[in-house]
Amino acid sequence: MANGKRLKTAYQAINRESFYKVDEAVKLIKQSAVAKFDETIEIAINLGIDPRHADQMVRGVVDLPSGTGKKVRVAVFAKGDKAAEAQKAGADLVGADDLAEKVNAGQIDFDRCIATPDMMGLVGKLGKVLGPRGLMPNPKLGTVTPNVVEAIKAAKGGQVQFRAEKAGLVHAGIGKASFTHDALVANVKAFVDAINKAKPSGAKGTYLKKVSLSSTMGPGLKLDVASLSQAGG
Repeated sequence: MANGKRLKTAYQAINRESFYKVDEAVKLIKQSAVAKFDETIEIAINLGIDPRHADQMVRGVVDLPSGTGKKVRVAVFAKGDKAAEAQKAGADLVGADDLAEKVNAGQIDFDRCIATPDMMGLVGKLGKVLGPRGLMPNPKLGTVTPNVVEAIKAAKGGQVQFRAEKAGLVHAGIGKASFTHDALVANVKAFVDAINKAKPSGAKGTYLKKVSLSSTMGPGLKLDVASLSQAGG
């Protein structure tokens, strides 16, 4: 009941049919995030693509300038010196065959998976487990790399992976309600900019169709796409 009342009050402060510029939207979203925990601020973007076609797939990574506010657990497939480097860099799980056994057994208590190139023979066999969870290491995303230290730093420092789903929808957490207004605005702009840069060759017509912003328990707001597409948003 309390949640329902809060949401009703939050909805009264906004016009769900309006399109808001990012500054105003962030201000309203922060005001409506009144849950007893630090709500995640989420962005959802509808793209004019059909990701079933290879030339219309949108996938990539973006380093959010203000971070995500989320503690990211990182697993690294590596051996020898690279395993030692990964442990020193703060990886939560490091291993080879032993880590593969855990993954196969469904013990997946990590948010990002990194592998050195020589481990991909082993990791490739875990595709059916890691793939559907979006955890399969990929050279294009910087998660298959000999430079495990940099990859771990990026994962823990606010790097977000994105991938268009079946209906052309991309969504991600881009911060917390406790972030400053400017920090959230910077993250929104960085994320939308990364999506624009990832526009595939096969995309025709309007690429950014709808963009909305919400908090975990709060109402969703539609953003003015034109203002987001302009430099400085």
